[in-house]
Amino acid sequence: MLSTGKRQALRALIITLVACIAASCSTYKPLNPAFHKVLSQPYTFDSGDVLRVTVFDQDNLTNTYAVNKGGYLSFPLIGSVVARGLTSREVEARIASGLKKGFLRDPDVSVEIDTYRPFYIMGEVGTGGQYTYVPGMTVQNAIAIAGGFSARAEQESADITRHVNGEVITGRVPMSDPILPGDTIYVRERLL
Repeated sequence: MLSTGKRQALRALIITLVACIAASCSTYKPLNPAFHKVLSQPYTFDSGDVLRVTVFDQDNLTNTYAVNKGGYLSFPLIGSVVARGLTSREVEARIASGLKKGFLRDPDVSVEIDTYRPFYIMGEVGTGGQYTYVPGMTVQNAIAIAGGFSARAEQESADITRHVNGEVITGRVPMSDPILPGDTIYVRERLL
């Protein structure tokens, strides 16, 4: 039989544990609908992406161009071209418009992704860090690339932080959820 002091201490410990578990669960809000909506929208460029720009019949302009930290790519003859937040069609139009201004009569421009910006992973994985994104990746693929789970990892879900329409959104997702270039994945430590 426990003494009164030990019962009170045990009761206080149980109350504290329940409060901690409830507090950790209550800090997570439901996912913002925009978090998953971005998966079905056309890909938009950001810093770290490398674009393959083809200007037909203009071999000296056809090349790969990196989107810099400011969200621009530096293109011959016309200078800086905004790329951040734009689709390939929108960047094609901007380059063609710039080339029409005294350089080419009717430029035919094609823009496609050459290399995606990396994704980041941290927390309870073998080797956290920056990794090359491959289209179609899931959280589970990313964890495998990072050396798998640590012994203390929560293996049912992970947190993803991503930029959506200029806003930073974090959501808790299952391991089968797709990831995007630039995402930061955090694998939590399991509670017990």
